[in-house]
Amino acid sequence: MSVAMSRTLCKILSLQTSLSSSLTVTNAHAVHCPWFVSALTLKTSAPLRAEPRKKKKVDPRREQMVKERLKKKLKKLERVPPELIPIEDFITPAKCMDETRLRSPPKLSFEESERRALLLKEWSRYKQNQHCAEMEAINLALEAQREALEELRLESEELFLAALKPDLCLFPFSHQGPCYTPPKAKHEAPDGKYNDITKVYTQ
Repeated sequence: MSVAMSRTLCKILSLQTSLSSSLTVTNAHAVHCPWFVSALTLKTSAPLRAEPRKKKKVDPRREQMVKERLKKKLKKLERVPPELIPIEDFITPAKCMDETRLRSPPKLSFEESERRALLLKEWSRYKQNQHCAEMEAINLALEAQREALEELRLESEELFLAALKPDLCLFPFSHQGPCYTPPKAKHEAPDGKYNDITKVYTQ
């Protein structure tokens, strides 16, 4: 059996060499590719450059050390109280606390100060008289309205109830505003050009 197998293999190899030589002679411009081979040759797959990923060896001691470091950092953060972020609106800037920026009040003469005091008193008397006149006119109008309603009630109860209803046409006003529409989901409101000077605080 071994002799027969060796003979058949020799025949196959001789046929392979003869076919390959004839192919190279007849077709000199053939493309050399692993797929373009004779059916009698030993076929091989295309070379692959990929390599399976190697799993990193994890050292359990190293992982334990990393966990312990994180625990220590957390303990330190718990000991130190958190720093409060200052609200700049409640802090007066240092340049406004400068004493050189204090302006002294202007010095007025005696005649000017007296003139301003008398003018202020005259203005207060004028506003007081105006207020009293307005209140008296309102009271007179309310009193006249009350008397008129009492006389109307004696004449007709229906007219009295109709007079008590508000008059919607007294001040004619018509307004047409924008219709209600749902907002656009991807609409970005345009912001003006500005320089962002917001301070970012990190704990």
